[in-house]
Amino acid sequence: MKELDAFTDRYVCILGLGYVGLTLAVSMADIGFKVLGVEIRDDVLALLNNGQAHFHEPGLQERLRRVIHSGNLICVKTIPDNISCTVFIITVGTPLNSSGKSRLDMVENVAAEVSARMRDSSLIVMRSTVKIGTTRRIVYPLLARTGKKFDLAFCPERTLEGKALVELRQLPQIVGGISTQASVRASQLFQFVTPTVVRVSSLETAEVIKLIDNAQRDVAFAYANEVAGICDTVGVSTAEVIQAGKLGYPRTNLPMPGPVGGPCLEKDSHILAEGTRELGYEPEITMAARRINEGQPANIVSYLSRLTSVTKDFPTKPVITLMGIAFKGQPPTDDLRGTMAKPILRNLQAAFPNASYRCFDPVVSHEDIKAFGLSPVLTLNHAFTDANLVLILNNHPIFSQMPLADLAAFMSKPAFIYDLWNCFNASDLHMPFGITYIALGSHSTSNLPSISFS
Repeated sequence: MKELDAFTDRYVCILGLGYVGLTLAVSMADIGFKVLGVEIRDDVLALLNNGQAHFHEPGLQERLRRVIHSGNLICVKTIPDNISCTVFIITVGTPLNSSGKSRLDMVENVAAEVSARMRDSSLIVMRSTVKIGTTRRIVYPLLARTGKKFDLAFCPERTLEGKALVELRQLPQIVGGISTQASVRASQLFQFVTPTVVRVSSLETAEVIKLIDNAQRDVAFAYANEVAGICDTVGVSTAEVIQAGKLGYPRTNLPMPGPVGGPCLEKDSHILAEGTRELGYEPEITMAARRINEGQPANIVSYLSRLTSVTKDFPTKPVITLMGIAFKGQPPTDDLRGTMAKPILRNLQAAFPNASYRCFDPVVSHEDIKAFGLSPVLTLNHAFTDANLVLILNNHPIFSQMPLADLAAFMSKPAFIYDLWNCFNASDLHMPFGITYIALGSHSTSNLPSISFS
């Protein structure tokens, strides 16, 4: 891009080459920026310098190799003393600690590293999801103590895993600066990336926008899961209630129920609440929604435990297959961060301690499946063979397209298929004798116990 030749901030340092940092680094390098990526994990750094991405994202591998080969992206472990970059973008993780509080130690460490290496008049961009006020109260003082001049902005990442490289170039970029000058400068930077930049009035406004975006999705999914509990109790189909209810009716737009996790939704409501509580406000709807979504694994497994306990000849040492342990299936990803498969497995192991557990996932590597505590299987046929209980845990397209009745014939009898994503319409299925298909929110109207989401 010729316009970059005269752009002052064309040399960019991105700190943290996880999902957020690497997709941004590759996108900016592909545009023509000179990008220095900083990553402290030796194994990840070795892969990147060999042109290999350390996670699945459509199109990333090819672009990574291209920008590494062109020299537009160089990956190192620490910021060099003689760095020429005028822009530093912080994208390190902010996971929750064991107490449910957001960890800011990685942000603090990186901000301190930047303060020691940045040149006068640098632009520092916070992109990590943080508790409200972090950019002003924690990052700013660390930079200011150097006595150097700098601009500071918060510009949240907003992409969907599986579509990051596309959405980085299309979605509006929120920009909140500590000053008008910082906002304008950060806006000019991101105008090379996306056609629309939305400047907001403060750092805190931008921080809140990021958290609210994810919290409202969490609330919407929680209500869908509550609807599933209502329909299970009544004995009607959630799929029918939602799909028929919103057909041609613009004031209803419920998503389908299902597990709600991932690296953002499992923690961002907690981060939002942590910040508002410090200011004396409890976000009650937000946290009620989070409790519904976090309670779903235990409720589902409780139902399955009760169901199998009253099923004649159901074995005391069942074979249980988990289908899809990545946190979502559409768009496909191999990301296990925050996956609801983890608490579901934990609850299953408590309810069925003598079971053997295996997994089929079309994207997650066999090494990661083994590290998860499961035995990987190669094919859908193997996933169903001799199984007593099969759980469909994400919505990868392969699951909705599989010939379920044919695969069910390989299962031991009696057996159950529990579908957390409503991939099938039960009325369209002709299951083999002794095999029962059950979808979340569509439990039988017989005397089977029902899930309660209270």
